Amino acid sequence: MSATLKVTQESHLNPAGIMRGTFDVVVDGKSAGPIKWHEAIEVPVEPGHHTLQVRKGRYSSKVKAFDAAEDEFVAFRCNRRRHPLILAATLFAPSLAISLTRE
Repeated sequence: MSATLKVTQESHLNPAGIMRGTFDVVVDGKSAGPIKWHEAIEVPVEPGHHTLQVRKGRYSSKVKAFDAAEDEFVAFRCNRRRHPLILAATLFAPSLAISLTRE
């Protein structure tokens, strides 16, 4: 049996446009598939310890570790960072651009 990982891209206005379009959901260092603006993706994962990251071009979230039990439903939501100081910092630290939060 397996567990299910769900990643939802939240919809917020983004005047800079850096977070529109398709994101790449990365599980355990491998692409698990694309996720589009305002959509979600569900990915089967084996029970155990995993890592998750969402990327878009040079921008990304930090890598999040999570454990999944058999038949468990694990959900995360991702969103662009909106605070102006954080957005400015993404020029030097692209992994600050996307927040990734477990639900």
